[in-house]
Amino acid sequence: MPADRPSRTTVLESPLGLVEHLRSGHGPEASGEGFSLEFQVCLPTRGLFVWHVEGDEVIGDPNHALFVTARERYRLSQPAGGGYAELIITPDAELLAETARTPVDRLSSHPLFRVRSARVGPAVQHLSASLLRRRLNGHRDNLGDEEAMVALLRWTCQTAGPAVRPGGPTGRLIRRTKEHLNGHLASRLGLADVARAVGASPAYLTSVFRRFEGVSLHKYVTQLRLARSLTEVPHATDLTTLAVDLGFSSHSHFACAFRKAFHMTPSEFRLLGARSRPAAIQPSP
Repeated sequence: MPADRPSRTTVLESPLGLVEHLRSGHGPEASGEGFSLEFQVCLPTRGLFVWHVEGDEVIGDPNHALFVTARERYRLSQPAGGGYAELIITPDAELLAETARTPVDRLSSHPLFRVRSARVGPAVQHLSASLLRRRLNGHRDNLGDEEAMVALLRWTCQTAGPAVRPGGPTGRLIRRTKEHLNGHLASRLGLADVARAVGASPAYLTSVFRRFEGVSLHKYVTQLRLARSLTEVPHATDLTTLAVDLGFSSHSHFACAFRKAFHMTPSEFRLLGARSRPAAIQPSP
């Protein structure tokens, strides 16, 4: 059966910028070459893809924000099935320059747009999921939603330092590791098994991954699972089953991790879409 066609939905359109939700098909696929006329900040919300731009291969997953430079040609590939989704923010240039603390004519040379990717924490994941869910459910509060968009830009441009992009064999090892982790979120992952799957020793893999990603493998996987839960909780009929499907050992394990990351329980998050504006939370490491 052919893969579903990608879809692109407008989430918010205002003088301050455009927010869109892109969902890919479910099979392995690659996009044709494209480019954006404007600078963009992209927040993957589900799955994994590879962004090929100017000779770089950048992993897009929910633990990272991606920074797109205007008029650079690129293509996307999806190395495994399952689909991916992302929130794409195309901000007004003056707003982006102010939040990035750089003049408009120097955005291209800003470290984030040169490195192209930076880690994000639970606060960014939570706010982007809340904004998306509320708008798609028909709840409109332009003032609150514009504030949410500005907060997302501020947190991604100022809170998250630019990642150090490894090259050569190290870059390929980290890419294989991320692909393996994303493809086995529901599994009981063991360090020896992960290391064997990606072709490295456990000691070397943990050292390299922490050095370039800034977190342990365990924390990286937990954040991926929690990011996935933000898209699944609103539709889940049984949170215990969902917890196990996401790779948590139990409902209590899942609920504890969710509350620690997002400062509310999964059940409370279910009700968030009915509120008039996103709940205010503080950035988390």
